Amino acid sequence: MMPAVTLPTDRQWYGQDGRVAAVDSPLREAETHQLGATTMRFLVTHDMTEGRFGLFRWEMGPDSGGASPHFHRNIAETFIVLDGAVGLYDGQRWVTRGPGDVVYVPEGGIHGFRQEGEDPSTMLILFVPGPRREEYFLELVDVVTNDRTLSEEEWRELWARHDQYPAT
Repeated sequence: MMPAVTLPTDRQWYGQDGRVAAVDSPLREAETHQLGATTMRFLVTHDMTEGRFGLFRWEMGPDSGGASPHFHRNIAETFIVLDGAVGLYDGQRWVTRGPGDVVYVPEGGIHGFRQEGEDPSTMLILFVPGPRREEYFLELVDVVTNDRTLSEEEWRELWARHDQYPAT
C-alpha cells in the first residue's frame, strides 16, 4: 500500500480536476545572453514559477571559464551536464563530469564550475527556490560588456544582493 500524499499547506489547491497551467518554454524562445564564450539561456525564470525554481541552460565554449568557488545562503543548485566536460568544485576538489552526470549543492554548499577540455560543454543549472537569479547574470553581462571596473566593495555588494558569497 502506498503512503498517503500530504499536500503542502502553503500552496494553492486547484480542485480535483486540476487546471490548465503548463508553461511552455521552447529553447529557441528563451531569453539569451552572451557572457564571454558562454551563452546563457533563461529557460524557466522566477516569474514563470512564482519563485519555486529557476532553470538555465549554460553553453560554454573552450576557455570560457566559469564560476569561482562560492556559496549561497538561500539557494540550492543542481548541475546537470548535457554535453562535453564540466569541472565542478564540490567544496574540497574539482571533479570533471560528463553527459548525464548530476551534482547537487544544498544551501550553504561551497561550489564552482568551469568548462573543461577543448570541446564545448553544455549544462542545465536548476535553482531552488527560484529567486530572480537572471538579474545577477544580467548584472555580470553589464559589467563585462561595458568594460566596467568594480571595486572589491562593489563586487561584494553585487554578490550580496544576489545571495552569492565567495568561498574563503
